[in-house]
Amino acid sequence: MSERLAAMVGGRSMLVSLIVAIAFFMETLDATIIVTALPQMARDFNVDAARMSMGITAYLMAAAACVTASGWLADRIGTRTLFCAAIGLFTVSSLICGLAPDFTIFIVGRALQGAAAAMMSPVGRLVVLRTSEKKDLMRALSALIWPGLVAPVLGPPLGGWITDAASWHWIFYVNIPVGLIGMALVRAYVPDEKKEPTRFDGRGFILTAIALLCLTYGFDLLGLRSETGLAIGLGLMLAALVIGMAALRHMRGAPAPLVRLDALKVHSFFVSSVTGGVLSRATISVTPFLLPLMFQLAFGLSPLEAGGMLMIYMAANLAMKTVTNPIISRVGIRATLIASSLLAGVTIALCAFIVPGQHLLLNGLILALAGAGRSLQLTAITMVNFADIGPAQRQPASVLSSLTQQIGMGAGVAVGALLLTVSQMVRGATEIGLVDFRVALVAAGVMSAVAALSYRTLARDVGDEISGRGKPRQASA
Repeated sequence: MSERLAAMVGGRSMLVSLIVAIAFFMETLDATIIVTALPQMARDFNVDAARMSMGITAYLMAAAACVTASGWLADRIGTRTLFCAAIGLFTVSSLICGLAPDFTIFIVGRALQGAAAAMMSPVGRLVVLRTSEKKDLMRALSALIWPGLVAPVLGPPLGGWITDAASWHWIFYVNIPVGLIGMALVRAYVPDEKKEPTRFDGRGFILTAIALLCLTYGFDLLGLRSETGLAIGLGLMLAALVIGMAALRHMRGAPAPLVRLDALKVHSFFVSSVTGGVLSRATISVTPFLLPLMFQLAFGLSPLEAGGMLMIYMAANLAMKTVTNPIISRVGIRATLIASSLLAGVTIALCAFIVPGQHLLLNGLILALAGAGRSLQLTAITMVNFADIGPAQRQPASVLSSLTQQIGMGAGVAVGALLLTVSQMVRGATEIGLVDFRVALVAAGVMSAVAALSYRTLARDVGDEISGRGKPRQASA
């Protein structure tokens, strides 16, 4: 039965990738699905609606604080055991959220969900990397892309639909059968690997956790678009920078650091994770944040109408996945990254000139092109991320990649909110307007295009081995 199922989906490595992708989808969806349910939840918990944003913040902060411990735990108790336990904790904490009698218990449940998510993402990626041969790596990693493409766009309208059709509690209850099935599949098909445990780097964990907590909460405050939030948020981000530098110094000097930095010496990993990667992921996440706000605040569309516009964007994301691998195989990862950065930049900027109710065909074409560019870019970044990473570096590289992804995605929302606030303040306006969204979207488009400069420094044959275009080559440091 096991071999038959593996054969149906294209091999064991592909089966493992799909199992991990399902867990990723559940994790990524839960980060945003409660957005449209917050007003009803606030009424049920008898708290101010503004306080309910803590439900999102607690999840993100717990994920940020715990992610650096995932690699050490995977080595100590095994990748399958930790991944299965993380899904189990996510499932139980979903039940706690759904049954929460008050706001405090709900926030505890969301924090537990975030802690579980911190284990699921890097460990799941590590499982895929360890179970896939290099020739199968592009297909295997490609399966992990769709949760990041679909869930942030699908989450808010799906949460609104579930809340209207049943109640907000079912947003969390639906995770229970998915989690139980996921745990059974992990136990049946995912191999378990352990390494000789090292001493836990408590100092490194505390430093990185505090830095990431400050950064995550700083991003969240910038998203509030208030002068007080702006001041405190920038202060927290400065604190994160100082503490983060202390954490980096500790990691470089510690005999057994919690996060090893060796992978950053590999040029392709550094570019795709730190320079071009952070910039691209920021612009990838800014569009799903700005567009629904623009449709509702600037054009007065209902959440359902705004969701309908976003469905075009999401459908293009998914449709592009069917041709992404052949494109990469034909032209190479470097050329794909450069072209997709420029395409995404132009189409994100063009989104500034969408006018719902007019030129519907043109609006749909712009949204479709923006979604396609986003999909192609995210897939290419993921491919090049591990193109030159050897087996010994995959565990720390997976943790580092998760860290930079979280920073990039959080930065995108923060930068989008900051651009809106600055544009509004420059105009001296009391309310946010269409011109502010246009400024923010054009600036985000420019950011995406600038990332192409970083990708130009990559070797022309980077990733050719995993894309099937050439022979293996030495990693460049």
